[in-house]
Amino acid sequence: MSTEKFISETAKSLRDETFVKMTLGNYKGSDGQLQKLLIRLVETRKGARLFFLYRYQTRDIAKNYSLDEGLHILSELLGKDFHSGHLFTTTKDFQLAIGKRGVHLNVGKPTFAVKPKLEHDREKKILIDPNSFYLKALGITTDHGAIRDKQQDKWKQINKFVEILGGLFDQSSLKEKHDFNIVDMGSGKGYLTFAAYDYFKNVSGMDVNVTGIDTNPNLVELCSSIAKAGEFENLLFMEGSIGDADITDVDILIALHACDTATDDALFKGISADAEIIIAAPCCHKEIRPQIKPPKMFKDILKHGIMLERTAETITDGLRALLLERSGYAVKLFEFVATEHTPKNNMIVGTRIEKAVASEKVNSQIQSIKEFYGIKKQRLENLLQP
Repeated sequence: MSTEKFISETAKSLRDETFVKMTLGNYKGSDGQLQKLLIRLVETRKGARLFFLYRYQTRDIAKNYSLDEGLHILSELLGKDFHSGHLFTTTKDFQLAIGKRGVHLNVGKPTFAVKPKLEHDREKKILIDPNSFYLKALGITTDHGAIRDKQQDKWKQINKFVEILGGLFDQSSLKEKHDFNIVDMGSGKGYLTFAAYDYFKNVSGMDVNVTGIDTNPNLVELCSSIAKAGEFENLLFMEGSIGDADITDVDILIALHACDTATDDALFKGISADAEIIIAAPCCHKEIRPQIKPPKMFKDILKHGIMLERTAETITDGLRALLLERSGYAVKLFEFVATEHTPKNNMIVGTRIEKAVASEKVNSQIQSIKEFYGIKKQRLENLLQP
């Protein structure tokens, strides 16, 4: 039977180490949201595993199985839930079609001449390996570890972030610690959360605990399933808002592209927890813009919306930097990556120092800025009030 032949060829390709990947489609099962199933081979500390990525309309779920268990599940799914399959090997391609008129198996020339790498092949100077399991699962790289064309900007952002994070760590008191905690607030699809874990755990060999927090349950479920499938110990994803998160034990707090005052909430959480390093890339500066009353000398300049928007961004992030300094942090504010890669590219970094700046001087600066522009309130300042 063609279906049994398809499964036996899959088992043979796994034994012969010619397996590249598999896709199952034409889903006719009971789950109205499931669209297709993508299967890859990955290498874990427990050996080779089959990685199943269930692709739904609005989310993905990742699982991995032993080779025998994966083949058993495959035999149950074909013909019952999925009615088409495409097996790619380095010797032949097999395309299975199950219809009302019968089952057909077409055999053709191989699409891939070389199977994808399963193990990390790092040189010391490479911070993130494009063959990393999570990059493939998140769609950043192909099965062969090549960066996808549409993900080039994201790839640059990931590498720049890890470079910055590693440099900050090496220059902080954390470099003396072997066990530490990172919290990523607003982790989204987890690109940078996984990269931070990968860098410290696999590249640097440290005992790091990383937690990603996000309000989107589908993204939390996806990241959790990928972390579980990849057997990433001490990498956890939780559903929740930044403001409601209970953060107490954190050494590095990250909040990239948290919208509007959510950035202030994250900075406040980091300050309150005495985090050694706080990293934020603000987004959507809405709070201060409607409050600004242009000084007379700037009246005809700030009547233009674009100028008012940029001024509001500058003032907002400037006030945040001053408030971090007042709270005992040395602060740097710089361009994260070039604007052609992401329009929201400012990064605020605070590193805890032993001697804080004179709070009276900083308070005077803050009040002068607010009075000059007619600003009545700023979220982080209000949160830091006793």
